Order: sequence, then C-alpha cells, then structure tokens
Amino acid sequence: MTHISNEKELSLEQREELLRSLKVRFEKNMDRHKGLEWAKVQAKLETNPEKLWSLNEMERTGGEPDVVVHDKKAGEYIFYDCSAESPKGRRSVCYDPEALESRKQHKPQNNAIDMAADIGIEILTEEQYRELQKLGNFDTKTSSWVKTPANIRKLGGAIFCDRRFDTVFVYHNGAESYYAGRGFRGSLRV
Repeated sequence: MTHISNEKELSLEQREELLRSLKVRFEKNMDRHKGLEWAKVQAKLETNPEKLWSLNEMERTGGEPDVVVHDKKAGEYIFYDCSAESPKGRRSVCYDPEALESRKQHKPQNNAIDMAADIGIEILTEEQYRELQKLGNFDTKTSSWVKTPANIRKLGGAIFCDRRFDTVFVYHNGAESYYAGRGFRGSLRV
C-alpha cells in the first residue's frame, strides 16, 4: 500500500520550527493569555496536525498567531493573528468570491473569504477585532476586513476595521474594493 502524503501536513522539521516560534511569541506576550501554560497549549497542538498546518499558514502569511482566549467549556485555545499590522501575505484582496467575480478589470489575486477557508481559519468578527484591540494597538497603518453581516453584504458592501487616534473604527466599502494596506485577520480554535 502506497502512503499518500496529505498536503495539509507539516514535516517534523516544520512542526518543530513552528512550535518554537509559537512558544517564543507566547512567552513574550503573556499579557495576551494570563494564567495559561505553554505546555498545555503545545500538548493540544501536537494532537491536531491539521490545526498546526493552519497555524503555519497563518505564520507564513505574516499573521504572527498567538493564543488570546482559552474556551474552558469547549476545552479549546483560540489563536488570533497578532501581527502589528494586517498580515502582509493577505493584503490587496477584495472581500469574497462574489466581489471578485463582479470586478470586470484590475481584479485582485484573491479574496479574504476564500483565503481564510484555504488556510482553515475564520475571519475575525467586529466583536473579536475589538477584543484583539484590547490586547494592544493593531492596524495603526493598515486595515482588516471583518466578517460582514449578511444584510450589508446583500447590498454590495463589506466592513473593515482599523485603529486610528487611539480608537477602533469600523468602516464600509464596496466588497469588490481592495487596497495594498487592507488584508484580514483570522482566528483558529485548537
């Protein structure tokens, strides 16, 4: 029987490198997850190879994922992209596949919803984005698409957030718009 490699699986070397990076970030930013122990987070990660792959994709695209919540009820650790600015490898994208399809010219390479699905993460909601902003100052020069309510999306719009003047702002745009300084942040439950 031939072993077929799962493309969403990391090599041992990649896993070790990712776990090292995550541990360093975890220990450097204890204020994001007071009272949590890295050993317990790592143990959970090691039993979820597909989640490690998603975290590696978050890392590879510039998200700098870190634990921000421990959902004790579900027994899960929740990672958010904690890069200072919107992840570099996920910028210049419109909101979703419909928005991408609607562009007749100068189409972006991709859209936020499909990229998040490919990575295996959820785009942050406005509420999650505001929670993240309580942990530091994020997106002071960039902005991030957030999960758009169906009624707004149905009318052709999408929402994004950023931090300016020490305040978190929520704005709107046509879902088909894209900018070099706008990407998206995601969350992953492990």
